[in-house]
Amino acid sequence: MEAEAPTLPPLIALVGCDGSGKSTVGEELLAWINKDYGPAAVAHLGKQQGNAGRSARSLPLIGNWLGRLIKRKASVVHKNRTVDKAPNTLAAIVMHAFTLRRLRRYRRMMALRRKGIIVIADRYPQLDTHSAPDSPDMTVTAQGSRFVRRLAQREQSAFEWMTGYVPDLVIRLNVDLDTAFARKPDHRRESLARKISVLPQLTYSGAPIVEIDASQPLDQVLAAAKAAVTPTLTGRGYPRSGDRP
Repeated sequence: MEAEAPTLPPLIALVGCDGSGKSTVGEELLAWINKDYGPAAVAHLGKQQGNAGRSARSLPLIGNWLGRLIKRKASVVHKNRTVDKAPNTLAAIVMHAFTLRRLRRYRRMMALRRKGIIVIADRYPQLDTHSAPDSPDMTVTAQGSRFVRRLAQREQSAFEWMTGYVPDLVIRLNVDLDTAFARKPDHRRESLARKISVLPQLTYSGAPIVEIDASQPLDQVLAAAKAAVTPTLTGRGYPRSGDRP
């Protein structure tokens, strides 16, 4: 008889549009969980194309060119996410590089869980719709060269593996367009509007989802987030420090 696989510590995902406060709420939850429940860490699971572009620009000789290329190709992805058309070879390579970065961070997150650490995931991969954030950039049904189709299949496989681990809890931070744009004035208003409209459709593989109005003052958002997280932690055998014998 095979030994039963050990239960991993809780995985709590924070999702929401840019400007919803994911990073702020994540850091506050991290400090609170570390203090009251046990070791915890934040894992950033988004594409982080801005960080990639800044890193590329620091390279000698080709840095500025590569940074501009990443920004341009990422922009093309956002404009054509719903079009069933394969990207050209160079764009596909850039997209695949982002997937490999995301996959590497996801594996690091899983390593933390195997060490007994509670994880708060800032964003989470999903396969519900390609028109929403944190989905594959390429579609396996799109027409294109054999090489590009192969990269699309690898990306799809990576997302299927990542989404196979269902979060113990998803906290969806909902925010209205005016608030999101006021917090992120460097973002395109229409892009924010598109994300806000599609996020309610995401199911995250059937994970329990708690909806929080992130347009509220921060203290109210944090109180609601802590109230949502507490049953998940205590139900998995993580009593608060004051309740331990």
